[in-house]
Amino acid sequence: MSMQTEVSKVPVLLTPGSVLSALLLGVFAQGAAHADSTDRCEALRHEVVDAAYVTSARIVPASDDLPAYCEVRATALPAISIEVRLPVENWNGMLYQTGCGGFCGVLGRADKSKGAFINAMGPGLRKGYATATSDSGHHGLSVIDAGWAHHNPHAERDWGWRSIGETNRVASALVSAYYDDSAQRNIFQGCSTGGRMANMAALKYPDMFQGIISGAPAMDYTGLVALSMAWITQANTDEDGSPILEPGKEKLIGDEVMRQCDVKDGKEDGLIDDPRRCETDLSDMACDAGDGDETCLTEAELEVIDKWRKGPVNAAGESLFPGGIPEGSEPFWWLWLTGKPEGGGKLVPAFAKNFGAYMAFAEDPGPEYSPLDFDFENDPPRLETMAAVYNADDPDISAFLKTGGKMIVWHGWADAIVPPFKTLEWYEQAAAVSGEDILAESVQLFMIPGMDHCGLLPGPGGIDQSRIDPLTALERWMETGQRPTTIMKPE
Repeated sequence: MSMQTEVSKVPVLLTPGSVLSALLLGVFAQGAAHADSTDRCEALRHEVVDAAYVTSARIVPASDDLPAYCEVRATALPAISIEVRLPVENWNGMLYQTGCGGFCGVLGRADKSKGAFINAMGPGLRKGYATATSDSGHHGLSVIDAGWAHHNPHAERDWGWRSIGETNRVASALVSAYYDDSAQRNIFQGCSTGGRMANMAALKYPDMFQGIISGAPAMDYTGLVALSMAWITQANTDEDGSPILEPGKEKLIGDEVMRQCDVKDGKEDGLIDDPRRCETDLSDMACDAGDGDETCLTEAELEVIDKWRKGPVNAAGESLFPGGIPEGSEPFWWLWLTGKPEGGGKLVPAFAKNFGAYMAFAEDPGPEYSPLDFDFENDPPRLETMAAVYNADDPDISAFLKTGGKMIVWHGWADAIVPPFKTLEWYEQAAAVSGEDILAESVQLFMIPGMDHCGLLPGPGGIDQSRIDPLTALERWMETGQRPTTIMKPE
């Protein structure tokens, strides 16, 4: 005979003294937990890591939507500065590593912008990941500064690929020391140069990351920055060294492009779904004698736009880099190509100058170099030495595919500094190398109409980096095995 016993619910009488005692016990418990977290964090200052050393460790209190975390700064030899953020509570058992933009050199730069996603640790930290990033192996005054690379092959190597693995190695050691457990899964996320790093991770470290997010990847850095950006700069420079297409006409051009191209995708929505379908004819905008330049385009300006659209070619008319500046990117030209009337922007010529001076060639020409010096007949072969250090456009990622890892690649159709056509070419080549079905099991490509480079500037309808969530899409894919159909946040 079975018998169930019900425990009688006897009311407990709380005296004022017992209430105070309970409150004090709670306070002491919280204080003890805080002290334990602080002690464990500060103890990481003395953690011994091969070929690396910890420089600081401190607890950063919770703020806004970020939880409290143990912030650790470390250096991997010779000079890779690393930041690791370890959630004090509710660690999800995984590590989220991010890349950096431009020539990098500014540790944690992406996380200085509130709400940033690209190259930022914040999105991972909010979800309970331990997170890590680096300056890629050097200190720079800005992400356009490449002077650190002058006759410095070790720094160029670290920027090219080594900082990815070293950051993961050091971060993994600190995760294990802090939690007394290793990360069960590693994810890498980056855009632009960070996207190049993401592709490089799949090539150089195919077993390191189980998930990769590669945004607007500048995967062929020598072809893009040394060659294509030199073409853009030369096309817009007259014989006197002055710009031909000056700031102020971007809207004039963009409005006409949208008028001609918007309906090509079957719907008029202020977006160009695929600029490859659109070949704009701007001849009707040509200035007639006596016209004011503000409402028309001169013959020289039309020639600049034509060269930008077609992309770089040699004297024989052979393409040297896939595609040119896409239709629909005109609202963003001020930042990348033309600048503002009052100054600022026009970053493409600055990147081209610094990369050519200090990074593009085996022998650095130095600060006197100008992208106007680039020779499209003789210089492309001279880029091959450094291409082997920087470029991540090899379509053979079979080693990564064999691990069963998942990779989301995304690119904005309106990207004027890293045009989307190289990403499309890489994906098609990767499908040819590995087989389309095999590639589809691990790699998904998303092209986003109207989006600027990495979603840095708001596009039509306000589309920018705040509107995408590749991390959630990747997590679901890794957990369920079902390929994502979108990386856009719900409306």
